Amino acid sequence: MAKKDYYELLGVDKNASDDDIKKAYRRLAKKYHPDISKEEGAAEKFKEIGEAYEVLSDPQKRKMYDTYGSAAFEGAFGANGAGGFGGFDFGGFNFGADDIDISDIFSDFLGGFGFGGSQRRSNSRKGEDVLINIELDFLESAFGCDKEVDIMLNEPCDSCHGEGGINAKTCSTCNGQGRILSQTRTILGVMQTQTTCPDCGGTGKTFEKTCPECKGKKTIKKEKTLSIKVPAGIRDGERLRISGKGGAGLNGGTNGDIYIEFKVLSHPIYSRENNDVHITLPINIAEATLGCKKEVPTIYGSVVLDVPSGIQSGEKLKLKGKGIKPNGSFVKGDMYVNIKVITPRKLDRKQKKLIKELLDSDLETEEYKKLEKFL
Repeated sequence: MAKKDYYELLGVDKNASDDDIKKAYRRLAKKYHPDISKEEGAAEKFKEIGEAYEVLSDPQKRKMYDTYGSAAFEGAFGANGAGGFGGFDFGGFNFGADDIDISDIFSDFLGGFGFGGSQRRSNSRKGEDVLINIELDFLESAFGCDKEVDIMLNEPCDSCHGEGGINAKTCSTCNGQGRILSQTRTILGVMQTQTTCPDCGGTGKTFEKTCPECKGKKTIKKEKTLSIKVPAGIRDGERLRISGKGGAGLNGGTNGDIYIEFKVLSHPIYSRENNDVHITLPINIAEATLGCKKEVPTIYGSVVLDVPSGIQSGEKLKLKGKGIKPNGSFVKGDMYVNIKVITPRKLDRKQKKLIKELLDSDLETEEYKKLEKFL
């Protein structure tokens, strides 16, 4: 076997400390791991730095290497092992008190997966989220209100206290660990994986008898009455989230959430745009021509509105501060009164006479006079 300079392989000098050697190995192992590196010869490089670390991390082996060189380990690193690595266990790297777990080295790259592709799963599970719909009338949405709704939720079973069985005992398959460790020999060495125990589902416990109430599901459906404080200014289609009040979690998992979606019903006279309220005010020709005072209903009560003379259909009058004030806001919206001039369909003789007199007078508008130039 060709002589190897283990210090050179790790990029450290002969006086490097144990900590320096460990840091160098971790850096290079991340760089050349075959599942990550795309460089040519990465697998071979990974084997070589593993071999170097095996020797230099052990005080006795390092002393032998410093004295005799790599020839001192030809028996250990010759062709007798898997892929030329007979002395290596890549599943745990048994290097004594300062063992390096290969899954720890690659956790940043594999997002919580153990070495060999086995994901480390948490056995706890969040409870189900629940969506409920609530209808509000216009004024309830504007000012807020209190509502009560009945919903069905998964709650911990009372009979088994949410465990799914009766008379618990330690799982004999995993010895209460909830995980099963397995090893597979590959060209890179021994790969170590962890999987959830199939008998206890990761809880570490089995039961003499399945709970007859929940049939082992750990939860049962129960009806609950939920009191909801609807904030002022809620909009149609808007959702609120009540955290931790949904279905019960399993194996220590958190409860789910409740989502409330609101439907605001249309109102006979009011409509909403942002935080402003709109209303249509019908007036007749005489009122539009001469001006008038009109009582107008706002969401806060009636007010008297001065309609100026000569107002046109489609114009808007603003009532400041008569709109919606959302919860947590310091500013109210406004109310806009949309003027609609109503043309009479039927007139009596006296009314017709008055209208005829208006026609005979010079009431033509400047806008129409501009049009006459092209007639």
